[in-house]
Amino acid sequence: MERQQLLAAIKGRMTEKRYIHTIGVMETAIQLAQQYGEDPKMAETAAIIHDIAKFADVAWMKDVVKEQKLDERLLDWDAEILHGPVGAWIAQTEFNIEHEEILNAIRYHTTGRVHMTPFEKIIYVADMIEPNRKFDGVERLRELAKEDLQTAFIACVTHTLSFLVESRQAIYPLSIECFNSIVREEQQQ
Repeated sequence: MERQQLLAAIKGRMTEKRYIHTIGVMETAIQLAQQYGEDPKMAETAAIIHDIAKFADVAWMKDVVKEQKLDERLLDWDAEILHGPVGAWIAQTEFNIEHEEILNAIRYHTTGRVHMTPFEKIIYVADMIEPNRKFDGVERLRELAKEDLQTAFIACVTHTLSFLVESRQAIYPLSIECFNSIVREEQQQ
């Protein structure tokens, strides 16, 4: 599916603000893919679809988790966590996307996971630093993304977990596993 078809398909499923965010993620992901030797067309597709389930009904998403036999841990979480895995399922079933890296980039764009590929990291980072994001520290993350993808990814994961800890929000297990793998990799270097 081409860019305009994908954008038309997602626009009615999200707020105008989220649609603008999606455009920002798409542009950022394409730029990062070009910079770091990944496929910009794949980045465009993953970025456009990454939030397809963001505003889906939580009960419906939990039904999808059960019916599709996705990770049962998802059932204890809300839309912030559910929309990634369910979005990947929608990408596969509605948009006929079969490329595993695109599906994984959508699936893990919020939580991260152990051993993310550079492509998955691009979508994770692009989601955090796209031009419409406004939070303390985002400019530093944008600068890091210009210099080194891995450094930017680590900083984005660390920023997210720090925010969750400081605001006393529960952390999804995959995010903790992702952080632990980053720390262990750093210790082995």
